[in-house]
Amino acid sequence: MSQRYTIIGNYISPYVRKVLACMELKGLDYEIDPITPFVGNEAFTRISPLRRIPVLIDGALVLNDSSVICQYLEDKHPQPALYPADIAQRAKARWLEEYADTYLADVLIWRLFYQLAVRKHVFRETSDEAVVQHAREVEIPAALDYLETQLPVDGFIFGALSIADISLACYFRTASFVRYAVDATRWPRTAAFVQRMQALPVFQKLARWEDGVLRIPVTEQRTTLATMGAPLTRETMGSQVPQHGLPRG
Repeated sequence: MSQRYTIIGNYISPYVRKVLACMELKGLDYEIDPITPFVGNEAFTRISPLRRIPVLIDGALVLNDSSVICQYLEDKHPQPALYPADIAQRAKARWLEEYADTYLADVLIWRLFYQLAVRKHVFRETSDEAVVQHAREVEIPAALDYLETQLPVDGFIFGALSIADISLACYFRTASFVRYAVDATRWPRTAAFVQRMQALPVFQKLARWEDGVLRIPVTEQRTTLATMGAPLTRETMGSQVPQHGLPRG
């Protein structure tokens, strides 16, 4: 019987999507407690003291942070490799992963998706339109200008699919939930890259679960996923009352 991992984290999260994409590509079996950090209970806080997702549980081992988890899975299951073998390319892949998890996360998720979706639908708050406008007009264009210098005309960044490709694509997928799309006339390489990545079978598979809960209240998403046949854990660390926390992962 193959080993089964446990993932704590919501399908909508780009951090969780990165880990799940790596697990799917490596053919790893897992179950998932698809909570957002906003509804995590005290048990969640104990295993994720910063109240961040994803969390990976491997027997007695508990790991936090998507980059730590992906590197652990790569070390434990080296094939198929998702980090380049060449030392320079591997370092560059890790940099692009870090760029995605920091700057792209900041401008696409916290200044766009969080403002337009999470504040509105989870906390019933009004979005800060000045933050959204500055992101759209200044910060996101700056990111796209940089990515145009890093991305290939076709194919993947280092020839074979790597953690760099996966990481970058994950943030644009979540941004698309608030109808953000890269302007292909201004940033043709980035727009084409995002389209290629989203067409991959692994992203299409995950999209089924994502689309299934996209417009469902976070406290009801587990029930919806159960009817869809998602590989859910028996128990959940979710609560019924959303709370602000430190949800970055």
